[in-house]
This record gives sequence, structure tokens and C-alpha cells, in this order.
Amino acid sequence: MRQSSLVVVANRLPLDDNAAPDGACEWRRSPGGLASALHAILQKTPATWVGWAGGVDRAPQMPDIGTLRLRPVPLSEPELRGYYEGFANSTLWPLYHDAVEPPVFDRGWWETYRAVNRKFAEAAAEVAEPGAAVWIQDYHLQLVPQLLRELRPDLLIGFFMHVPFPPPELFMQLPRRVELMRGMLGADLVGFQRPQAAHNAAQLAAKLLGAEGADDAIHLDGRVVRTGAFPVSIDVGEMRALSARPSVISQVRQLRHDLGPHKRVLLSVDRLDYTKGIEHRLTAYSELLRDGRIKVRDTVMVQVAVPSRERVESYRILRDRIEGEVGRINGEYGRVGEPAIHYLNQSFDRADLAALYQTADVMVVTPLRDGMNLVAKEFVAARPDDTGALVLSEFAGAVDELTDAFQVNPHDVDGLKETLLSAIDADPAELARRMAAMRRYITRHDILAWARAYLRALDHTGRLAAQVPKQRRRATLSARQ
Repeated sequence: MRQSSLVVVANRLPLDDNAAPDGACEWRRSPGGLASALHAILQKTPATWVGWAGGVDRAPQMPDIGTLRLRPVPLSEPELRGYYEGFANSTLWPLYHDAVEPPVFDRGWWETYRAVNRKFAEAAAEVAEPGAAVWIQDYHLQLVPQLLRELRPDLLIGFFMHVPFPPPELFMQLPRRVELMRGMLGADLVGFQRPQAAHNAAQLAAKLLGAEGADDAIHLDGRVVRTGAFPVSIDVGEMRALSARPSVISQVRQLRHDLGPHKRVLLSVDRLDYTKGIEHRLTAYSELLRDGRIKVRDTVMVQVAVPSRERVESYRILRDRIEGEVGRINGEYGRVGEPAIHYLNQSFDRADLAALYQTADVMVVTPLRDGMNLVAKEFVAARPDDTGALVLSEFAGAVDELTDAFQVNPHDVDGLKETLLSAIDADPAELARRMAAMRRYITRHDILAWARAYLRALDHTGRLAAQVPKQRRRATLSARQ
């Protein structure tokens, strides 16, 4: 494996599970998600991506994707259970999302998490050139910055937390809280989605490690760890190009016809996860139908729930609950050939998502807690005619930027019902004003702007930021995308 001056380290490699007919590797693209966020940057920037390739006990040789080299990290079945399904997604994930679901603390999971983080650190150390920049991604790999610093003190190390970072009163519940904080602060720059997360980190560093500093810099062990908010964004140019495709426009017409040309369409696109507020959303919609404030003859909901962590028991239970509730609502309020809710538990490609975004009258994005939520930004980017309404949770990071959305507390079912009705009945001129303002914002603050801001803060020489294009090239998207 050749060495690289820029190394990305993430839990997964950005690959589809299924190879293309010609055997070529393709990017893994899901609603939101890390691979979507970094796609526009790394498809033209020479780099190496270190991550798990999927599967068990295998690290296959991976062909390059353009200028991107891939370094797979193999995981055994016990490692997958303890590191990924266990500590990362049954301990850290729920705790970092306000303990919406109670976190589980298991001593064996911690040992596996630490061992797997070391494997990732060793792989990154192997492929990084002397003095290279290594950009570590997310809560799965929170120990890697310090482990990598011990192995390769010559490296420039960045860490970005894509999920929320909790307040001290929640983080302090973790039995291994000191090791986790010290691991994360092994980086030269720690980036978060929102300023409050950087504040939380500074408080915890002082409380747990005796560090000094403020929200933008933490002094620890004779080093200065810089911190800050760098809200992640999307490839606006790509979504606009997809939305303008003749095939997508034709698909929108067909969807409108199939759903009912005169119906108001409410759309939600989520990973199937208990943080996304799907059950609260279904309750609000059901009660609006029950009270006669909306009717199946003139309103329909489309709920896309992309399968997620299907081996984790709490996710299987959630899927069963949601499917049962959708069945109840359709059984009570649907009519022959006219369901109240179209429920789709499957993945969609980017073009299909662009068509869905343009079909909706109201996009409903109401997570109980979310680091950012890129689906909200994708919806805005897909609507160049400034039509449609965005209902957005106060607890999604995107609400700090998309201030013209219809904001709502998703825990308040009555408030959610009233907000949905306000969005459905809003004056078209008001909707156009709101959407135009949000579209202007995300156009200026796209994924390339995010990458430049973070890399400029990581590397003051400007060398890394200079590798990021200043403007999205004209999209020439393949049929497979």
C-alpha cells in the first residue's frame, strides 16, 4: 500500500455492498451519511480511506476509486459484536443522543472497542506519509487520535464528531469517560456540528482531565487542542443536477400521478433509528386523521425508513413497532387503493431520492436528536423552483442554519400537529420566500465550503484546503449514480 499525504479514517469504506456489473467499485451513498458528505471532496483529491469493508474476517484487495485508495480493516464476528453493535451503537450512540434509548454498559464491549480502535490506528499509521494529515471520523473511533499520536507523533491529526456530543451530566455516566476524552483530545483539531458541543467538550476536559482552556482551545499535556463548530453540508451541485435530469422529472410526474395529482404529499426520509422521531410523527399524523383535520382523500404520507443496524435487537423491535403502527393507521383510515401512509423500508439511490424530494409538498424532518441531518439540506437543494415546505426539528443541527424552516419540538405531539397543518396550508408566496432564503444559504455553505473551513483550521499552511475545489464542477453523473 502506497502512502498518502491525506488519510481519512472511518468505520466503513465508502463502497456499495454489491459490485457493479463491470466489477468496478462504487461509492456507498445513503440519505445523509459520511460517504455522501465526503464524496464531492475525495473523488478528485488524492487520498487513502481506511475503514471496514463489510463482512467478517476478510480484508479484500480494493481497486482505487479515481484518486482514492482504499485500505480495508478486517473485523471478526466477536469484534463486530463488541465494537460496532455493542460499545459504539448500544452504549455511545444512545447516550450521545440524549439517552433517547437507555445506553447499555458492558465491560467486554469496551475491551473490544479499544482493541479495534488500535487496529484502525495502526492501519492509518501504516499508510500515512511522514507529516501527513489524518482525518478521523466519528464516535466509532474516538480513541484513535491518541493511539495514532503515540504511534506517529509526526502526523497532523484531525477528528470530526458527526453526531451530537453530550453535556457533562450525560457523558459522566460512561464508565470509561476519562479514556474516551483523552482519546478524542489526542487530535490537533476536534470539530463538532454545533458550538454547544465544543462547549461541552471544554467543560468535560476541565472536569475529567484537569485541562485548561475555552470553547475554541483546550490546553492538555503541554499541547493545545483546537476545537470548534464546523456544520457539515451537502454537494448542492450534485443534487441540483440530479433534480434537473429528464428521467427524474419524468419520475416526479409519475409519482404525483400514482399518489394522487390533487393530494398534498408529506414526505419523510430517515434511517430506521429510534432517534429519528418516526413514531412521534406517525402519532401526530394519525391524530390529525382521527380528528378529521386532514383526510385521506386529499393528503397522503410517504415514510421512507432505510434499514439500519438490523443485527441490533433494539432496531429490530423498533421496526416491528413502526410497521405495526403503519398497519393500524392504514387499517383505520385507508381506503381500497388509497392508503393513508406509503411505508417503504428499503434503500433508494440518489436519483430516486431527488424525485421523492421534488414530489413532496411538505418535507417532515423531525428527529428527537440529530448531529446535523443532511436530508433537510438535500430537500432544499432539490427544489430550485422554491416550492414546498420544510418542517424541521429544533433538535437537529440543521436548524441553526435553515432558520426559515417550520421549526418544531417533535416531543410535543400537539405542537407537531399544528406545525404540520401550518406547513400544509402556508401561502405559496411565504413558502417561496422561505425556500429561496434556505437555498441561498446552503449554496454558499455547501460540502466544499465545509471541507475548506475544517482543513484550513487543521492545517494553517493552507495546503490541505487548497486541494478542495472552490466551486463545484459541472456535474456529469453516471447512470449508476
